[in-house]
Amino acid sequence: MTASHGSRADKIFSVAPPETLFLLSAVAQYTGAVVAISLFSQVSPATVAWLRVLSASLILMAVSWRHLRIRWTRHDLWWVTVFGTFTALMNLLFYLGIDRLPLGKGVTIEFIGPIAVAALRTKTARNTYALIMAGGGVILLGGVELGREPLGLAFILGASVMWAGYIVAGSRVANADKGVSGLGLGLLIGGLLITPFGAVDAATAFSSIKILGGCVLVGLLSNAIGYGIDQSTLRRIPIRRFSVLLALLPVCAAVFGFLFLNQTPTFIDLCGMALVLTGVATQERDELDRHQVAVETA
Repeated sequence: MTASHGSRADKIFSVAPPETLFLLSAVAQYTGAVVAISLFSQVSPATVAWLRVLSASLILMAVSWRHLRIRWTRHDLWWVTVFGTFTALMNLLFYLGIDRLPLGKGVTIEFIGPIAVAALRTKTARNTYALIMAGGGVILLGGVELGREPLGLAFILGASVMWAGYIVAGSRVANADKGVSGLGLGLLIGGLLITPFGAVDAATAFSSIKILGGCVLVGLLSNAIGYGIDQSTLRRIPIRRFSVLLALLPVCAAVFGFLFLNQTPTFIDLCGMALVLTGVATQERDELDRHQVAVETA
């Protein structure tokens, strides 16, 4: 990518509404999830998650190699390591969960993590109402049934904890101003960390170009593109608003489950989607957002 192309892309990301960026990220992530689920019958979910993380790290480091040459402080490397650990474990646990639960409901339950982050950072009555509506939508959309799939639920709840860590640590990495190189390096560290779990079906994956190519496609869509957009968004808006905007993801996951995985939402699911979208639309713009708009229009 040339410098002019890079600056043009940076400008587009800097002026695009965060909601639009989230929708683009969601489309990329859940297209990748649909591809991943199609691979679960051929290779273990843990191996798909492992190859997803490692392939994305290589892609991101290849496109941001100039930033990798910039001096990294011990503080930078610490947060990159923490971020990569949270992200890789989140991917691993999430795939183990959606191997047992529907995609839309899995993402909905996992959203408990971002809701907790937003709740800890909510300071105004309007944001509280927005959070309550989004949280109510998540509860309606979830329909958790403890008796049916306790192990899948345990995996998803673990992923929700990792998702909360992904948001907090991801903000630190994004604001280090090193492009997506921090994301790439973090994913490499995280991928190496989950190797004992992911390498179980490595021989099967590497023996088939189709399976290996599918795993790389998942890494490109879900991590390189999806998380890359998240990094751009985290540089522009506060963590609290980012966490509430993540409420769009359960809705998108439910839509993708319906369109591509034959997972039909119920009337209660649709009511939950409406509450989530209302909560996102209701949230108050923070002072940082207003300042950003003023800078962009100056």
